Amino acid sequence: MSLPQLLISMILFLILFFGIGFLLNMVLRSTWIMAVLYPIIVILIVDNVEMLEYITAPVVSLTQLGADLLALKFVDILVLLSGFVGAIISGIVIRMLRVRGYQMF
Repeated sequence: MSLPQLLISMILFLILFFGIGFLLNMVLRSTWIMAVLYPIIVILIVDNVEMLEYITAPVVSLTQLGADLLALKFVDILVLLSGFVGAIISGIVIRMLRVRGYQMF
């Protein structure tokens, strides 16, 4: 991945998860819902195992998940971390807006 692709991917993930997190926090009247859900989303992005296998064969599927997480390249980790930063920023923005008196839904 070239540097411009990396920067654009990081910005897109940051904005994407900021927007999704902001909307979820606003509609569900919570502050950190996206920051809590983000690790689950990362698992869904990274793993090659079906969700049902986590219930039927947990040891094998969790071992495979660990191997998939360790196989991530540095640029993949940077992109995923920028999405997590966007989710955190959305929680901070919602909290700041509520402190200042804005009520959403």
